[in-house]
Amino acid sequence: MSDRFMIYGATGYTGKLVARTAKAQGLAPLLAGRNEARLKSIAAQHGFEYQPISLDDPEALEAGLTQVDVVLHIAGPFSQTSKPMVDACIRTGTHYLDITGEIDVFEACAARNEEAEAAGVMLMPGVGFDVVPSDCLAAHMKARMPDARELTLGISGLGHMSHGTAKTGVESIGKGTRIRRGDRIITARKTPRRMIDFGSGPKQAVAIGWGDVSTAWHSTHIPDITVYFESSPQLEQMAKMGGFMRWVLARGFMQTMLKKRIEKLPEGPSDAERAEGYSVLYGEAVGPEGETVRSLLRTPEGYTLTAMTSLEIVRRVLAGEAQPGFRTPSSVFGPDFITGFEGCVRQDLNG
Repeated sequence: MSDRFMIYGATGYTGKLVARTAKAQGLAPLLAGRNEARLKSIAAQHGFEYQPISLDDPEALEAGLTQVDVVLHIAGPFSQTSKPMVDACIRTGTHYLDITGEIDVFEACAARNEEAEAAGVMLMPGVGFDVVPSDCLAAHMKARMPDARELTLGISGLGHMSHGTAKTGVESIGKGTRIRRGDRIITARKTPRRMIDFGSGPKQAVAIGWGDVSTAWHSTHIPDITVYFESSPQLEQMAKMGGFMRWVLARGFMQTMLKKRIEKLPEGPSDAERAEGYSVLYGEAVGPEGETVRSLLRTPEGYTLTAMTSLEIVRRVLAGEAQPGFRTPSSVFGPDFITGFEGCVRQDLNG
């Protein structure tokens, strides 16, 4: 294999942003995806090679992967696209990275840990805003409170979503709010709420089934984990939705209708919106006697950070830092990995 990488899904909002960032950093990925015309256009803008490949064509996918050491998989929803790519990576010995935030994808990759180890392949889903900053913050909280029994993560400042992110949210409607209790992922009977101070006073926050319900446990083994977003009208509507309405919206025809509506929305935040945006993450770890430590982490806007973290992880894997098997970002690169990026500042509030 040659010392280079593939961006699969280079024609979507995030894929185009990552490709543009790669060019600015002097990288030369092989662009891949289903739509040849769009690939050709994007590749021409940056002087990159491209290869049209469908995930439904295992032979073509394997042929593409044998040309690279690492694939950065950006084509979601990953509930549909992750498995065929992971299958091909294990067969070809290619390290797998993606930008998912989907609990089920993380858990599916974790279940293939031994298989990946035997193949000498690292499976690291979640190398973007989902879940690098929150995973590193979780590991930091574990370091501050080694015997922690409860971990709370909060996220504030998310802006406009890309089509892929929005479609992933639509797919999760029927699953309810998932949290971790006693080392097990469960669906909460009632969506948890609480107040969280993200640095400018307490704000109402609503629990969501974010990827850290999976990854933070693999990184820290803290038994009880809940992830919150700062409340918004949309989140409140989801939280108040009854089981029957969730069931209705999870039906195939409703999913199709909702996704078609998403396609009519702006593709994602503009460059100006990304430049002005930022996020604040809150971490809280509680020990067996109720002792508590808290930290904040400020980051650039989510899609901007995704391009930064995903490409840095690609660089490190190409440099030989991969660890075969299922891995989380903090388990390989440490809790301070996130603080090495411009605009990322962590602050310990007590303890």
